[in-house]
Amino acid sequence: MITNVSLVTVYCMDQTVARDFYVDVLGFEAATDISMGEGFRWVTVKHPNQPELEVTFMTPGPPLSPEMADVVRRQLEAGQMGGLGLNVDDCHKTFKELSAKGVHFVQEPEDRPYGVEAVMRDVSGNWLVLVEPKAYKPSDFA
Repeated sequence: MITNVSLVTVYCMDQTVARDFYVDVLGFEAATDISMGEGFRWVTVKHPNQPELEVTFMTPGPPLSPEMADVVRRQLEAGQMGGLGLNVDDCHKTFKELSAKGVHFVQEPEDRPYGVEAVMRDVSGNWLVLVEPKAYKPSDFA
């Protein structure tokens, strides 16, 4: 029986830079950083409020085919990769705090039927959606 989601992958161009951004800027904790031979490095972070879920930073390469690795690399460089949805307790406050740290936002906080949402990019170009959730029903989207 599956009990939870324990790992998600975020692609990046530099694992150290990605880890440092998530730890130093976003408040995650470093979890794993090991070399596994043949140039493969396993780097993860976790959020202190959700330690059972780790984010692994993978560079475009094996096990992806060379063609797919190239596609991922181009998507990262163009800022067209999806990343993570992150719940926040106050989207406007978090927006101000992260903006002051130099984080690039592509959308300032806006009211949505499901809460207040802002969209930022991490240091690899991945889109991260910050959401201050609120209760909603399907008819709110009509």
